[in-house]
Amino acid sequence: MPDALNEPTGRAATTASTPGERTPDERTSPSPAPTGPVPVAPAASAGLETAVPAGPVPAAPAASHAAPEFPTPPTRAAGGVGTPHLPGGVGSSPTRPDAEAKVNGTFDYASDLDFPGMLWGHTLRSPHPSARLRAIDTTTARAMPGVAAVLTAADVPGKLHYGLIEADQPVLALDQVNYEGEPVAIIAAETLDLARRAAELIDVDYDILEPACDPEEAVAAGNWFRCQPVRLGDPDAQTPAAVVTRDYVVGMQDQAPLGPESGAALPTGDGGIELYVATQWVHSDLEQIAPCLGLEPDRIHMAIAGIGGAFGAREDLSVQVHMAMLALATGRPVKMMYDRAESFVGHVHRHPARMRYEHAADADGKLLYVKARIVLDGGAYASTTEAVVGNAASLAVGPYEVEHVSIDAWGARTNNPPCGAMRGFGGVQTCFAYESQMDALAEVLGLDPLEFRRRNAVAQGSKLITGQIVDAYDPARADGGTPFSPLADMLGRFKDMPVPAVPTGRDIVELPGGTGNTTHGEGVRRGVGYGVGLKNVCYSEGFDDYSTAGIRLELVDGQTVAYVRTAAAEVGQGHWSLQAQIVRTELGADRVELLPNDTKAGSAGSSSASRQSYMTGGAVKAACEAVRELMRGHDLADGPIEATRVFRHRATKPMDPVTGQGESHVQLALCVHRATVDVDVELGLVKVVDLTCVQDVGKIMNPVALEGQIHGGSAQGLGLAVMEEMITAQGRVKNASFTDYLIPTILDMPPMRLRIVENADPEAPYGLRGAGEPPTLSSTPAIVAAIRDATGLALTQIPVRPEHLTAHFGRQP
Repeated sequence: MPDALNEPTGRAATTASTPGERTPDERTSPSPAPTGPVPVAPAASAGLETAVPAGPVPAAPAASHAAPEFPTPPTRAAGGVGTPHLPGGVGSSPTRPDAEAKVNGTFDYASDLDFPGMLWGHTLRSPHPSARLRAIDTTTARAMPGVAAVLTAADVPGKLHYGLIEADQPVLALDQVNYEGEPVAIIAAETLDLARRAAELIDVDYDILEPACDPEEAVAAGNWFRCQPVRLGDPDAQTPAAVVTRDYVVGMQDQAPLGPESGAALPTGDGGIELYVATQWVHSDLEQIAPCLGLEPDRIHMAIAGIGGAFGAREDLSVQVHMAMLALATGRPVKMMYDRAESFVGHVHRHPARMRYEHAADADGKLLYVKARIVLDGGAYASTTEAVVGNAASLAVGPYEVEHVSIDAWGARTNNPPCGAMRGFGGVQTCFAYESQMDALAEVLGLDPLEFRRRNAVAQGSKLITGQIVDAYDPARADGGTPFSPLADMLGRFKDMPVPAVPTGRDIVELPGGTGNTTHGEGVRRGVGYGVGLKNVCYSEGFDDYSTAGIRLELVDGQTVAYVRTAAAEVGQGHWSLQAQIVRTELGADRVELLPNDTKAGSAGSSSASRQSYMTGGAVKAACEAVRELMRGHDLADGPIEATRVFRHRATKPMDPVTGQGESHVQLALCVHRATVDVDVELGLVKVVDLTCVQDVGKIMNPVALEGQIHGGSAQGLGLAVMEEMITAQGRVKNASFTDYLIPTILDMPPMRLRIVENADPEAPYGLRGAGEPPTLSSTPAIVAAIRDATGLALTQIPVRPEHLTAHFGRQP
């Protein structure tokens, strides 16, 4: 396998031990590309069913520069992380190869990185959301004993800006800061404490400005990243029987990964650099970092260090460029690790939203039109706001058929904290609004909310609001000539899953608020609500989405061993397990070794958009199929077989900038939640008693991992519904800690009942559908709908706080 696979051109790229060999997957075709051996895993991991790297293993230097190898850093499990288990292929739930280490505390996260002679890096950040930089004096800080370097924008060796879509974010602030927490200077010192103390000695002269914090005012002034309209039919020409118009507000949610931003940089001695970092997309990092460092990409090697959760927070750069600059400046390894308060301002968040929706229906309960104005606050820099706006616009109506639409979605530029990717990516905000509208309109029409949704559910052949045709389902399942509707089928499955009965007597610990409840249950009301979410899977709008995988099959001590090489980030979703499952299914290997995820492998894209099972799973499957084909007439005793494949999904198209029309998504996934809640209306406290979920996953690849993804997505949806919000005032974050920013604990999560549906997508590997994000969409509106049912309140703002409830029931908490 090649050390570095160039970005492929055209539809596919292929490497195999037989030149010109055609991959069995129709979405991949041969193209000339270099061949070479797949690196062999360390012998220390032999004997494990599945093994994964325990910590950073410096890669061989790129051919373009002869950098000396650094010793393997000390780790708590230097021989490799893995656990013996029974072989398991697709559809089984083998023990995760990283499970034992994570449970017993020996897994090496990025925050555990340690190198001989290592310095600690720290960032001086702006305390102001908007200010001009008059001057920066670093003299005293540089003179402090134990300080190795103090760098500002003047010391950036290359390009001064970076960004995922638009390179608009300064490496270090130039002449102005645009949000609270923007990096101004970086320090390297012998200890983290020394680095922090040195930061306090840097004298920054700020000319404080009035921050622009209102996204509506920003849009009116033309300060926006993207405006995406969707136009279909003629809403104003319709004559509805019922109309509902409401304004909705969604707060800023943080991803709250338990592992902070962390990484380490090691200079190679010849001007190159080695980086180990917890990231979701190592190749995208490399593309942004290299220009800023003034280095060619082949002078930089990046490897993914142990990741403690991501959820979109690790899509953008954090420590990467800064620790590399410090390492190059000092000639020593440099580690950076944010504390929790710094983490809150050091990564992007979910976009807060202000939305106005107008839904209309005829007397038969069919939607006539939908109008919507959606304003997302992107904060100070672009990040992924443009793509989030596209998602919000294209998914603004959900999985419902409507012929007349007028939608405008905006991404505003303000001096609030930057916002970008988070689980659900633009679909969460609009889902809360359109599902609330469906409930409100059903009530006006006197219809059951599930029946109203069933009457308007998209089916085989339906058109979405962007003109994209629902064509991924099996039309053979049509009932009496009626096109099959997956959503209608899923809604019907709740009939045999009864709502939990109201208990006749409750222990105080079962009440909202638990032992802190002072009403003893006298003001408790029960409510039930539903939510439906539609989420795109993989990258959309014409993005060249692909993933690369290399497989080497050989005999080792009489066993068939498969070595797997990808750059896909394991962010906790279980992708290491899935890769091994696919290899066992396709090749029947006795043992699977997962090699380091780094830039020596071809790009696997980001671990986001619920795409890795589809994309890297597809690449691993294609590579296995190529190896299996090459095995015909070959005896492994005569030598190993290897192949590399690049997997692409079918092409998508950008949304039309005027009408929003276009086949912008490759796959869509559905999830439906029913929530049961108890609400103490006097105290304003909510307890989610039960969550029942029906989700279409196409194909169950790993039952236990799937259950974990649905539980996790539902937990984040619960958090947004009733507790999670970053509070800002004039651009300043007021609750940057887990003391003040509340996230659900195991005590907040109710029992969950799952009903998994498998409507296979014929274009996807094994027919699977992305499963990690849809539960985050549907759980939030279901919980809020249940609170509405219990209280009779409209509740158009989330999270629903105690004061929202007590204000209507005469008692303040």
